[in-house]
Amino acid sequence: MNTLYSFRRCPYAIRARMAIHRAGVDCQTHEVSLRNKPQALLELSPKATVPVLQCADGRVIDQSLEIMRWALAQHDPDGWLLRQSFQDNESLLDTNDGVFKQWLDRYKYFERYPEHSQTDYRLRAEESLIQPLEKRLAQDSFLGGTQPCLTDVAIFPFVRQFAAVDPAWFAQSGWCSVRAWLNGWLQSPVFIAVMHKNT
Repeated sequence: MNTLYSFRRCPYAIRARMAIHRAGVDCQTHEVSLRNKPQALLELSPKATVPVLQCADGRVIDQSLEIMRWALAQHDPDGWLLRQSFQDNESLLDTNDGVFKQWLDRYKYFERYPEHSQTDYRLRAEESLIQPLEKRLAQDSFLGGTQPCLTDVAIFPFVRQFAAVDPAWFAQSGWCSVRAWLNGWLQSPVFIAVMHKNT
């Protein structure tokens, strides 16, 4: 049995769960308390961050993008992997996981970073990722073109966090294409399915 250690609201874990769900891979998910991480997780991955996947064959994958690609390599009904393999998409992924995540964290937790104002951090986050996303999504409905790809799924949970910092501001912002794209993913069956709370 494949076992996934996850945390419901973590954007890295969300994108891993979405890929696993859409691929239809049989996987048992364990919700982790970040304040009391299970010993099994610590033994599998010294960095002790979610998501961590222990495959049925014993292999351990502790990078969310690698988990996504592992799942979709087994079954990719919507061609997410195929449409992802464009240079622009790789660049957006690098930006999302790098500089945008840095500015997003400072925008969310600006009290911890008094060097600049919350507005300054938001502007830097916009310039790094939201602006190029808007340009792309004004031309096509998805980063995969007319259909979504792995890049859409991998970036969406982070844009969701960005929008949630100040929902009123985001709702009236000029990022119309990004907002429509985000709302589409928020209402998608795959996102709704992976966000169900474990009972």
